[in-house]
Amino acid sequence: MRIHPEVFVTRTLMSGNEAVARGAWEAGVAVGVGYPGTPSTEVLENLVGYEDVRCEWAPNEKVAAEVAGGVSLGGRRVLVTMKHVGLNVAADPLHTQAYTGVNGGLVYLVADDPGMHSSQNEQDTRNHAHGARVPVLEPSDSQEALEFVRRAFELSETFDTPVIVRMTTRVSHAKTLVEAGERAVPAPKAYAKDPSKYVMMPGMARARRVELGARLERLEAHACSAHENRIEMRDAGLGVITSGIAYQYVREALPDASVLKLGLSVPVPSELVREFAASVERVAVIEELEPFLAMRVRALGIEPVDTGLAEWGELSPAKIARAFGAPEIPVRKPIDGLPPRPPLLCPGCPHRGVFYALGRMRAVVTGDIGCYTLAALPPLKAMDSCVCMGAGIGMAHGMALAEGTTAPVVAVIGDSTFAHSGLTGLLHLAYNNSGGTVVILDNRTTAMTGHQGNPVSGIAITGEPAPAIDLEAVCAALGVSSVRTVDPNRIDETLEALKAAVAEPVLSVVIAKAPCALIVREHPDPYAVDEELCTKCGACVRLGCPAISRDESGRAVIDTSLCVGCAQCVQVCRYDAIVQVGPSCDIGGGL
Repeated sequence: MRIHPEVFVTRTLMSGNEAVARGAWEAGVAVGVGYPGTPSTEVLENLVGYEDVRCEWAPNEKVAAEVAGGVSLGGRRVLVTMKHVGLNVAADPLHTQAYTGVNGGLVYLVADDPGMHSSQNEQDTRNHAHGARVPVLEPSDSQEALEFVRRAFELSETFDTPVIVRMTTRVSHAKTLVEAGERAVPAPKAYAKDPSKYVMMPGMARARRVELGARLERLEAHACSAHENRIEMRDAGLGVITSGIAYQYVREALPDASVLKLGLSVPVPSELVREFAASVERVAVIEELEPFLAMRVRALGIEPVDTGLAEWGELSPAKIARAFGAPEIPVRKPIDGLPPRPPLLCPGCPHRGVFYALGRMRAVVTGDIGCYTLAALPPLKAMDSCVCMGAGIGMAHGMALAEGTTAPVVAVIGDSTFAHSGLTGLLHLAYNNSGGTVVILDNRTTAMTGHQGNPVSGIAITGEPAPAIDLEAVCAALGVSSVRTVDPNRIDETLEALKAAVAEPVLSVVIAKAPCALIVREHPDPYAVDEELCTKCGACVRLGCPAISRDESGRAVIDTSLCVGCAQCVQVCRYDAIVQVGPSCDIGGGL
């Protein structure tokens, strides 16, 4: 669906991610490219709905950043999107793009995840920006998200630099009122051949490094007068230096405090900080994650008060109020009596059959990033490591080299993750004559971040068909001589395939291919438990399917409103106690 500008009234309720997409469109971007990652995913998903913008999902963030660099070199504006850990992958091009500078405006949208709602670690993108020597804009609400993205393209072209717009989970997903504008497309900048600027061999890079230092000095001078940075004087007894969503929390928790709000937080505007500190009796720095601003304030000879706030997790108005002895801010408490909802694989998830089989084999499983990481939790408990995208394959090889276990070691990776960073890991195993086993969980989508297409599923960001890589052919081309494809919903066949694969002396790959249950439009009729035949053995319960539970007597019960008819539970029941029923049969889970 295309989004037309006339659908926006003067003020529209938008999430931060929606506002970023709108701001990029208004800034005249020609291309948006990225890799899905919560909390950044919706930016590109919204941008693709606008006219006159080409959007693409890349196999990984490094490729996305390199594509973006090419668009910029060609003289057009480009937005590249990712989450914080994705910036690790894109750091290689970013650090050198800071040297080369830009032609058309180049903006990185990076979303941090304080509190790790959907991430394996916390990172503060400002540290990456400081290391790369590129500026950072930090919106505190959706209106600023739109405005700061537009401003980022202006800064990029004015100062000849990539610019990072740092979002966090709350700004990305919360909705506030936005006043939208019109699209203004700048004239494309002509490409001019200039090896001294764009070819970073050592002799040219040395000269560009000098220019990079001079550029930072100009940026800091600009930051001291930039309208994104402002002093809000109230009570001079306490002055708070803050940025991003923390600004909103400070205004709620400490409404009388004076504030230095840093919208352009990297580089830190030293003179503005000194001016603010001189105007108040005490200075506090309140920021999410790393003490990035606090360290630089101290470096200026200004000692901020000790707030006692943690350097990890999300901030909140209540935490800030408590830290300063301000009036208590009510926090909504959990409702008593609600049933627990532990994170589990969805009903009918095809990954469940693979992990059930691996559990039967007592395998050591080096896992990866995806919804299948949930298999590490009870009752499956079938994953032993999860570090970063693609790491499971290399870690399986490393485990074999260490000879620390006699159990079979199996790497497990999703289809999108395999395309992201698993290919090189598998190539390493083949090149070094590994005898390990790799399982590729091909569920035909990038499920964890909301069912985006990827190079394996063959679905473009527009929803249109795209070329799909042949996993069997790719594995063979990388040097894998043993490749099997199984339907993971057929548990016995999957178990036999895995046993055969780990028994082989050569590198083997098992492709577990079945679509995510949430993208299947039609499901078989659900199943229910025959109470008279159920022996309370619990075999079906150990699958970890949310549709299966126990009643007060210990007997298995299937919620037919959740069951999608995958029949995995039927295969593990030795007593034929699970039978198929009609979709309209209201039996309360039993017969």
